[in-house]
Amino acid sequence: MTATQFSLFFSAALLATTLAKLWLARRHLAHIAAHRAAVPDVFRTNIRLADHQKAADYTSAKTRFAMFGTVFNALLLLGFTLLGGIQAIADLCNAWFSNPIAQGMASIVAVLLLFSMLETPFNLYHTFVIEARFGFNKTTLMLYLSDALKGLLIGAILGLPLLFGVLWLMERMGTYWWLYVWLVWMGFNLLILFIYPSFIAPLFNKFTPLQDDSMRSRIESLLKRCGFTAQGLFVMDGSKRSAHGNAYFTGFGKTKRIVFFDTLLERLSGDEIEAVLAHELGHFKHRHVLKRIVTTFAMSLGFLWLLGQLMQTSWFYQGLGVHTASTALALLLFFMILPVFSFLLSPLMAAYSRKHEFEADSYAAKQTAASDLINALVKLYQDNAATLTPDPLYSKFYDSHPPATVRIAHLQAQ
Repeated sequence: MTATQFSLFFSAALLATTLAKLWLARRHLAHIAAHRAAVPDVFRTNIRLADHQKAADYTSAKTRFAMFGTVFNALLLLGFTLLGGIQAIADLCNAWFSNPIAQGMASIVAVLLLFSMLETPFNLYHTFVIEARFGFNKTTLMLYLSDALKGLLIGAILGLPLLFGVLWLMERMGTYWWLYVWLVWMGFNLLILFIYPSFIAPLFNKFTPLQDDSMRSRIESLLKRCGFTAQGLFVMDGSKRSAHGNAYFTGFGKTKRIVFFDTLLERLSGDEIEAVLAHELGHFKHRHVLKRIVTTFAMSLGFLWLLGQLMQTSWFYQGLGVHTASTALALLLFFMILPVFSFLLSPLMAAYSRKHEFEADSYAAKQTAASDLINALVKLYQDNAATLTPDPLYSKFYDSHPPATVRIAHLQAQ
């Protein structure tokens, strides 16, 4: 393949992916609008028309805004690649540093920082306009900036040593560098799973032990029945940033803990909270987290091997607007364009995730009353303004959870 051919191939793939995303979004908007006037039959006794329409309007607003983001990101990617943005940044960094690894690190960090800065206005609009318009945003500008600064510092403390190690291995380990990098990548991700609950998450939110003795007793009884051990039961002050509610497991091995958003506890009854937790325990019982980790690691190994092949060709660099080949720029280019070519995998990954959700729901229905989980889900759909009528094809590409009507029907059949 020549550089020109790869440029044309990349341009065609980027155009096709962008148009596909916009087409799916248009379908989604049309489907939501067509069903906005009436609550689906299965929800009519639980959800008011006003709440259904709020969810439709909220989802539509987010989808329209995401369409602008899709076009902007495509243009940004073109600017960094075919129009020479990465090459220009690399030239500046190469003039500032003499060491190849330092040059590579500077180039990658500069591109990522610039990308982040250019996306910041979109993030601000989403948080302080869309989320605020529908009554979800609780974040102040100072808190937003504080979170951004903390994220930047944590990224530097953890990410820079990792980046140095990866580039060093790519430079020194010869043909099979990708295998060594993969081992380091696995170790890094497992480390993050261990340290996140105790050291990273508390930097952003306050976690307090669950105080409700009755609720704690019920949860501990459920955990015992399911054979699950956790470091603790915690309540997170999610309400200081958003009105959305959630619950989740975090950590790995002995650092596992169960976290409830304070907004969730305020909204659900004891039976409903127990049902939600039983669903999460279903993920544990079916080893979904382990399966996802294994899948992710397997895919990352394949991607790193592919990068190892591509970086040996001149057309890969030149076809993407880079004329000074290096391991760092190969790494940067590959992971910047990867989403363009992996978009077609989205339905497979989403279907895999939805399969896990069905399995977790079935497990919860065996441990608690299915009706309690249904009631909890209805309240969560209502409180989070999640649309009850997504476009089926759009959902297959983007939704990690089954559509509301499908999920409720599955639970009712238990």
